[in-house]
Amino acid sequence: MTASVPRMKVGFDGDQPVVDAAAIAPLLGLDVPTFQDRMRSGRIRTMIERGEADDAGKLRLTFQTSDWRVRLTCAGDGTVLTLTRAQMGAPGRDAGPSPA
Repeated sequence: MTASVPRMKVGFDGDQPVVDAAAIAPLLGLDVPTFQDRMRSGRIRTMIERGEADDAGKLRLTFQTSDWRVRLTCAGDGTVLTLTRAQMGAPGRDAGPSPA
């Protein structure tokens, strides 16, 4: 599903994109502290793709849990052009390790 594009802009630290956790966390069904914890632990997968040819200068940023995938397509200045959000699996599957 393509969502209406919020007034969101990606920042940069050198050539690395920086996204506000408060903007992405709710799109993944998480609060900010949980989002930050899962980013640190690697439980949120991320991917950065840089455009080539006709898409040169654009970025596509993907954040994915077992439940949701959020993808931002951005202009070279970090302006979010499109935002897509897709449910990946059964809700709650990314809640943590299963009890032994």
